[in-house]
Amino acid sequence: MELERCPWADHEPARTYHDTEWGVPVHDDVRLFELLVLEGAQAGLSWDTILNKRAGYRRVFRDFDPAAVARFDEKDIAAAVLDPGIVRHRGKIRSAVSNAAAFLAVQNSAGSFDAFLWAYVDRTPIVTRYAPDDVMPTTTGLSDHISRELKMRGFSFVGSTIVQSYLQACGIRNDHRSTCFRASPGP
Repeated sequence: MELERCPWADHEPARTYHDTEWGVPVHDDVRLFELLVLEGAQAGLSWDTILNKRAGYRRVFRDFDPAAVARFDEKDIAAAVLDPGIVRHRGKIRSAVSNAAAFLAVQNSAGSFDAFLWAYVDRTPIVTRYAPDDVMPTTTGLSDHISRELKMRGFSFVGSTIVQSYLQACGIRNDHRSTCFRASPGP
């Protein structure tokens, strides 16, 4: 018998991502930076495209070490634009580099990006269970607020829709459908 999943996870690589990562709380700054870069790269594209290029992103962006990415120069950016292992959008690549610097600044001021981000929810994930026919919102008041804060801190490619998806990816929001095998009772 096939497990019931959220509707978007009906094929690979989305199925494995859904089953093992999506909605799981992330408290590691490197993983939080990775997800931020990938969500920004996904803007206007399918998540499958990004998941299929994830290994390329890890290679090009130095295993998502924000300090290494923040040191990228024009030569590194030009090489990334030519790399078929990632989405070769110069603006998104430059955004990852500038976001790395902003990420480091947040780490410096808050102690960690994890402490900064999870403080918005008092370190407790928001658990919402949408019925199969419900339309899941693409933005929320929380994603609006965090998007504004990130932009004020110098981040780019962090509009409210991207932030909403980011919050789901890193488990701050756990929005599995009520019929999904990964759904657990809310608080």
